[in-house]
Amino acid sequence: NGGYTLRFNGVNAMRVISGKYKGRHFDVPRNFKARPTTDFAKENLFNILANIVDFEEMSVLDFFAGTGSISLEFLSRGCLAVTSVEMDAQHVAHLKKTAAVLGDDAWSVVRDDVFRYIRRCPAAYDIVFADPPYALKELKDIPDLVLAGGLLKSGGILVFEHGKDNDFSAHPCFFRHVAYGSVNFSFFEKK
Repeated sequence: NGGYTLRFNGVNAMRVISGKYKGRHFDVPRNFKARPTTDFAKENLFNILANIVDFEEMSVLDFFAGTGSISLEFLSRGCLAVTSVEMDAQHVAHLKKTAAVLGDDAWSVVRDDVFRYIRRCPAAYDIVFADPPYALKELKDIPDLVLAGGLLKSGGILVFEHGKDNDFSAHPCFFRHVAYGSVNFSFFEKK
């Protein structure tokens, strides 16, 4: 989940929208393969979440973390703990570099395959955010894997970013869908 929309001297930069890191910019290497979550979609997503949760009491797991844009927004809003899971070595190096710059003890970065991590996740979270590549063949399975595993606390929320061709409204844990251009978010609650 990229989130970079700015360019400085030919380098992509992502901007933190709100919270204690509001306005901070972080360079993102040009050759990143991440598809960015637009600032518009990100801002609206966090406005929705602000009406559902108290960020300062939340622990968050960010799957397919990419550039860390979503993780940064959760951190900036004061979440207790944010764990970013990413497989790509270049993305992980960028995440760790950004985490070192911030020096925020609430942020941990894990290099792992998301599907392997789901099977052996050591903790339960209040929020799981997942933004897989839209063409990922296992994309449709992710909500069930997250909700059936021990990743979410009771009443916890899965926010799932996906393309327009996916419809999860018939899922028993589904409670909301919003779309901002080509960015779709489906919300699920662990019963």
